[in-house]
Amino acid sequence: MQQVQKDFLEIIDANKRIIFKICNSYCRNAVDREDLAQEIIFQLWKSWDRYDSNFKLSTWMYRIALNVAISFYRKEGKSTETVLMGDQLIEVAEEKLEEGLEKNLSALQQFINELKPLDKALIILYLEEKSHKEIADIMGITTTNVATKVGRIKDQLKQRFSKQD
Repeated sequence: MQQVQKDFLEIIDANKRIIFKICNSYCRNAVDREDLAQEIIFQLWKSWDRYDSNFKLSTWMYRIALNVAISFYRKEGKSTETVLMGDQLIEVAEEKLEEGLEKNLSALQQFINELKPLDKALIILYLEEKSHKEIADIMGITTTNVATKVGRIKDQLKQRFSKQD
């Protein structure tokens, strides 16, 4: 195996969490998740020689993975379906959660599932604790736009929670 391929596979393995998180966030079933993961890895490989090491590797990977996921989501006609998120989108400690907290976490995941694909991508990155600059780089928008959109999404989620009670 060529060194370039070996390096690429090592990077994919070290960053597979990014791919799994995106796939779990955009696909309802295991077959679709596998197809999307393969397409993301294929697109990463096709773009590998154009990766600019002046940028963070994770930013580059997120950008490609999210673009592929959103295209996949639209191409497959899934825009009218609610996509169920995997447990990996919002991670919590393994300790037992209070019943109310567990209910709120489940509701939050459902509300995020119902967001538009681009808003979902934005909130996934926000929940990953990416800075506004990193999110802007990944999404290809300005940091001001990120701040505005995150604020609006948070307001939407708060409204959904207030209607829930």
